[in-house]
Amino acid sequence: MRTYLDFEKPIAELESKVAELKALAGEQASVAIADELARLEGKAREALQETYSELTPWQKTQVARHPERPHFKHYIHGLVRDFTPLAGDRYFGEDQAIIGGIGRMSGRSVLVIGHEKGSDTEGRIKHNFGMARPEAYRKAVRLMEMADRFSLPVISLVDTAGAYPGIGAEERGQAEAIARSTDCCMGLRVPVLSLIIGEGGSGGAVAIATANRIYMLEHSIYTVASPEAAASILWRDSTRAVDAATNMKITAQDLLRLRIIDGIIPEPVGGAHRDAAGVVQAAGDLLVRALVEYDDMTPDEIRKERREKFLAMGRTV
Repeated sequence: MRTYLDFEKPIAELESKVAELKALAGEQASVAIADELARLEGKAREALQETYSELTPWQKTQVARHPERPHFKHYIHGLVRDFTPLAGDRYFGEDQAIIGGIGRMSGRSVLVIGHEKGSDTEGRIKHNFGMARPEAYRKAVRLMEMADRFSLPVISLVDTAGAYPGIGAEERGQAEAIARSTDCCMGLRVPVLSLIIGEGGSGGAVAIATANRIYMLEHSIYTVASPEAAASILWRDSTRAVDAATNMKITAQDLLRLRIIDGIIPEPVGGAHRDAAGVVQAAGDLLVRALVEYDDMTPDEIRKERREKFLAMGRTV
């Protein structure tokens, strides 16, 4: 059964009626039922298109957090062949909020790392809702350094509300781990491509998204802090998350205009969860095309391009 967001209630009602009529049509075929079904399906499509043609930043935030949105594992299953996961930071332990490993994408060996939120209650607990602890970022550093050593391009898939802010994580050096992961990304001599598939929250996202190219799905968000956290800081009122989302310029469209990201991958009307396989394939096609552009660049040129990209952010001249 499909999950609907608050602003999708009119669509939910129409699609529910469509489902009921389809069940009835299966039991007894009639011209009247067929005509009514066609009319309702048309109304449902129109309502969906109208709603998604003018989403607010807060509504995009809700779509980015949709529980049925394709997660890291969907992209691995759809795009990467012979994926071999690599675990552990070699200091403390394993944190499955970030998964990483080696595989082949369109015949090319790559290292893929990314946040996994989990698709059900058990999975969300196992992956800590995609909120990584220090050992996850230290694992990411270990894997990225290995990729650099063996000249493997790095692809990162970002989907996190932010790094885990628990006491244990802070005691084990959360801020230091994020900083070292960001620094490691910046120094790699292989291409680094990043795709924000849902939420790109704060330093928890930047730690693996300091890339040569950063792409976003159409209804994903990329934030310095979650709208709720920003509202708590600015107005001491987390209920003003809608205002924060509107003012923070967190959508893919805003960030492309600001030249923070390099491209947007369109989503089907209604969000990526309505055609997960199609979105995964579109993302894979874009990533493969982007990797080809680095085939004739030297390692030093690749690293220089990445550094200049981030140094140029915010410049007006």
